[in-house]
Amino acid sequence: MIKLRIGNAAIVILLAATLAQADDRLVIADFSQGVDAKGIPQGWQLKEKSGKADFSVVKDGDLSALQLRSADTSFSIQKEVKVDLKQYPVLSWKWKVTKLPKGGDFRKTKTDDQAAQLFLAFTKTKSIVYIWDTTAPEGLMSEAIAPPLMTIKLVVVRSGPAELGKWITETRNIYEDYKKFYGEEPPLVKGMRLQINSQHTETSAESYFADVIYKKQ
Repeated sequence: MIKLRIGNAAIVILLAATLAQADDRLVIADFSQGVDAKGIPQGWQLKEKSGKADFSVVKDGDLSALQLRSADTSFSIQKEVKVDLKQYPVLSWKWKVTKLPKGGDFRKTKTDDQAAQLFLAFTKTKSIVYIWDTTAPEGLMSEAIAPPLMTIKLVVVRSGPAELGKWITETRNIYEDYKKFYGEEPPLVKGMRLQINSQHTETSAESYFADVIYKKQ
């Protein structure tokens, strides 16, 4: 009986710790939940903009990762979310780029290609996208080319080939980024998109994403 009580106590403690950890973060993607009949990660939708999508969920070391490959194509996987940035202001994700679209530069329509984009939708007209660009300088915060009546703010998180082939963990305070860009309190984050494209430069690109998580301060 004593052993049983100790075991139960240990289980209760472990469960409490697990719940606390879950309450401390919102996991948007870990890509370990498998894929559906079409090979799309569970809970996500495929959006093909130009050409046929080439993607897979792979094991890269200890990481379950989404691999994106573009050959003169543009596509994304996306999902609806509901995130209150007042509770979970910080977003972290892991990404790795192994091939950049040659000549890519978001600042010109004819070269607006990136190996990796993480796109956040707040409303039908306001979004922020975080990119790994080929040419535009790292740290640049600007406005992206957008459809009519829509504003897309952009952050160049990484640029160029210096860190190709390396897994990098990024951390952004989305709450502060939104306030800096739009000058107001952010609404709920309503959608996320992970994207690759190389159709403008007619080249190719490859990238990986893993462990996309919203966190408290």
